[in-house]
Amino acid sequence: MSFLILDRLSKSFGAVKVFDGLSLAVAKGETVAICSPSGSGKTLLLRLIAGIYEPDAGEILIDGKAVTGLAPDARGIGMAFQNFALYPHLTAFENIASPLRARGVAEAELTRRVGRVAEILKIGHVLRHLPRELSNGQKQRTALARAIVADARLLLLDDPLRNVDAKLRYEMRHELPRVLREFEATVLYVTQDFREAMALGRRIGVLHGGGFVQVDRPQRIYADPETVEVARLFGDPTINLYDSELAGGAVSLLGLTLGLPGAADGGRRPCRVGVRPEHVELDAGGEAAPDGGAGGLPVTIEAVTPLNQNAVLLLQAAGGGEILASTTLQRAEALARGPRRAIARVRPEHLLLFDRDSGARIRTG
Repeated sequence: MSFLILDRLSKSFGAVKVFDGLSLAVAKGETVAICSPSGSGKTLLLRLIAGIYEPDAGEILIDGKAVTGLAPDARGIGMAFQNFALYPHLTAFENIASPLRARGVAEAELTRRVGRVAEILKIGHVLRHLPRELSNGQKQRTALARAIVADARLLLLDDPLRNVDAKLRYEMRHELPRVLREFEATVLYVTQDFREAMALGRRIGVLHGGGFVQVDRPQRIYADPETVEVARLFGDPTINLYDSELAGGAVSLLGLTLGLPGAADGGRRPCRVGVRPEHVELDAGGEAAPDGGAGGLPVTIEAVTPLNQNAVLLLQAAGGGEILASTTLQRAEALARGPRRAIARVRPEHLLLFDRDSGARIRTG
């Protein structure tokens, strides 16, 4: 049964309509990551749920009860912000304890709860410090502790790792799921970073054009995007996109014609063809063509950029178009040492097609 239900929410500011019939259902104990570009309304959505703003239309239900019109402190929600929003004159302990003090929790119980959450988040040694004495990572954990200490029914986390350094952000991607499971929290986690969304969300919701264009498991969001906006948002390096036409059950990619399995001949349809860099196969130095590989495209290797254990290759096609490919670092180094010319191949089943006007996915099989 859904714990949080957003039912056809609409919200406008003057002539600007931000949400238009937005809906979402979140199960109890589930973490849903909301990922989309800046300006799509992610923070506004959290503020509607928290009661800071009210929707123009639609309903918000928490644990089966409508909360639209209730004051923020009556909704049983904890919230953490990207700018930490700590009280500068209070110690970390008092910042964390503030929602408990507002509810009149007894001192002994208050101390027990603060100590427990501080231990889980590994900030027990800084509880007597003021915010100005804390690192950004300690501030972030303090803000998170304050959000969850009161056993809130629902946690709203507004890009809480945005202002911490890359090392801590990486560590917290692994640590946060454990913390959230420990407190059996139901969570909406807002982020612009697709890696965070994929690491933290049981499901991911992508906001665009006033509503969710796709809500799905991380693997499905990446491998089976519903729109070109979703495809571009997820992936590093980003997906290759080319204008083309679907005609006769085939598309043309930089002069290379590829037949699509199961595609019917329904006339000519303008489209955009997407290819993930990891699906670009390179044949160089006399190597055999990959099994099942489609026709090849002559390319020149212009640049090789290491990326952790992999590398990104910038390829230049004979007609002037560019292709990004990714492969293992070892193979990329070997390609860079050899002849700078190669054959690029793409399997037709790896192509993603989108309508050129609407951006919606075209499914051919």
